[in-house]
Amino acid sequence: MKKGFYTIMSAQFFSSLADNALFVAAVEMLRTNGSAEWQRAALVPMFALFYVVLAPFVGAFADAVPKGKVMFISNTIKVVGCLSMLVGVHPLAAYAIVGLGAAAYSPAKYGILTELLPPSQLVKANGWIEGLTIASIILGAVFGGQLLGERASSVLLSFDMPFIDTGIDTAPEAAIAFMVVLYGIAALFNLRIPRTDAPLQPLASGATGLVREFASCNSRLWQDKLGQISLGMTTLFWGVSGNMRYIVFAWAAAALGYGTTQASALAGVVAIGTAVGAVVASMAVRLDKATNVIPLGVAMGLLMLVLNFIDQLWLAVPFLILLGGVGGYLVVPMNALLQHRGHNLMGAGRSIAVQNFNEQACILGLGALYTILTRFGVSAFGSITVFGLTVAGIMVLVGRWHRSNLRRYPEEMERLLAIARCDKH
Repeated sequence: MKKGFYTIMSAQFFSSLADNALFVAAVEMLRTNGSAEWQRAALVPMFALFYVVLAPFVGAFADAVPKGKVMFISNTIKVVGCLSMLVGVHPLAAYAIVGLGAAAYSPAKYGILTELLPPSQLVKANGWIEGLTIASIILGAVFGGQLLGERASSVLLSFDMPFIDTGIDTAPEAAIAFMVVLYGIAALFNLRIPRTDAPLQPLASGATGLVREFASCNSRLWQDKLGQISLGMTTLFWGVSGNMRYIVFAWAAAALGYGTTQASALAGVVAIGTAVGAVVASMAVRLDKATNVIPLGVAMGLLMLVLNFIDQLWLAVPFLILLGGVGGYLVVPMNALLQHRGHNLMGAGRSIAVQNFNEQACILGLGALYTILTRFGVSAFGSITVFGLTVAGIMVLVGRWHRSNLRRYPEEMERLLAIARCDKH
């Protein structure tokens, strides 16, 4: 791997660590403020909101500006979101601002991989990036929970600034203030990300031009015979996985009687399995064989249903690791294939923005569904059943779609797979 890859990994680790610790702190802030359960569930779709709304703009911005600079600006926006939460802005609105920073960050983070590395290293690079991201999810969830604990929060609250009343008086506020430090560390790494040789692509003139261009890119990727399969798979995977972040909290409370701190550790357990699956996939699956993992999508959906029958910690831990492992092994090859096709069709930043738009729209839609289910009293067990059956059913349809493409367009499929085997961009 090129030297700049490790700088990207470091920046991603600290930014993602803060993102996930902040989610736990925001959940606890809403809980201690006496907010309704549906508001806590709404954190996930609020984070996804700007991914969808700004998708036509952030991808083009990532291709028009050096990607290290884009990542630095994005981390600054996340800091603004944290500070907004501390000065009294409603946590849902402030968390949406953090989502705005994440929406701008993602096209640059993934897009630079296709500029820096040849196609043969994309699965491996995605394995490392996803593995490191999952590690940051594990540590972020656990770290956020520990910061809310009595020992850590008392230490953080003991710090004081002379002559300045910060207004930070509770454990969630202290944890959120600490996130600013983590985002600052990520920003320092952003400044050291190298400029690649890929030419910058000028922005289309005006918002209308950008929207039209984005719609064209989205259509192109959905029409591509390999791109449409990988996009369908990753869209559903992240749509469900994004919402499972909170559903695990609700399930842990209902099945095990856990609070926020204990449940955050279980969220980390899922991520352990995902990290292992991601690393194994990065070593075992070639880019041109990525579609072989499609059956695992059906298995993942059916495995989710088993959660409804687990009410003991000794069963929950290995099962959550298994569930995460299946997901990790599934998503890494699909992500790499999608990035490869997108890079060939339209450029790195734009393709990642299309991917984010579809995935985050799915998170937004499923998150809204879960929020509504919660608002009307549906239990975590009922929501898990709905999500599991949805995943299994749609993954079956995606598998049939791919087999139909192989039968109807054999020459086109072979041409696309030949490009995936070649190391030329």
